[in-house]
Amino acid sequence: MNWNELATQLFPEGHAITESDNFLSGSARVAGADIAVLGTTGHAPIGVEIALAQARFVLHTVRAHPGRPILMMVDTQGQRLRHRDEMLGINSYMAHLGKCVDLARRSGHRIVGLVYDQALSGGFITSGMMADACYALPDATIRVMGLPAMARITKVPEERLTELAQSNPVFAPGPENYARMGGIEAIWDGDLAASLAAAFADAGATDMRSARGLERGGRKLTQPVVDAIVAGSHVLAP
Repeated sequence: MNWNELATQLFPEGHAITESDNFLSGSARVAGADIAVLGTTGHAPIGVEIALAQARFVLHTVRAHPGRPILMMVDTQGQRLRHRDEMLGINSYMAHLGKCVDLARRSGHRIVGLVYDQALSGGFITSGMMADACYALPDATIRVMGLPAMARITKVPEERLTELAQSNPVFAPGPENYARMGGIEAIWDGDLAASLAAAFADAGATDMRSARGLERGGRKLTQPVVDAIVAGSHVLAP
């Protein structure tokens, strides 16, 4: 979906979002309150410039608008695969962005992510996956790694991975599978403005992804491992 069309549905009370080189930033009204909006469009590759622009916007919001909710609109093909970006340390730039988002959360900003088109690899990890909760539209494309690339790296035949993807959401792309794993809180199909308002009302700093994955049967061991670690830390505490 084109981001302009999406904004019309998300923000019937109005918005002031602008696009510059596939970087989205601005503000909007949701349920009578102002929110900050940032994101990407055009399947943007996340290079050092966009990573810094997003981090700068988040820090400005924390300084200038304490407590203002933040919406991250996601459409990215992942980190930009260029020698220049690698030599400049794109991993550090993306880590900086993630730290800025975490600072905003610790400073009292509710943060919601929305995958409205494409979300791949590291570009998704440092955007929607850093939010308090991430949502998706039904036609969104979500994956950390395509099966052909996964086959090359793991040395598992692609045919076997395709077979596994039929029953195991860890191997399968798409918003439905990420919802089963808890990475996506819900898929929005209906009144988007109402869904967004409800998402901000429900947003909290507690990470519920492991619990959701267990409840939905997509990740059955993560939450038990977390619980065991927490229980062990209590036993070992002086």
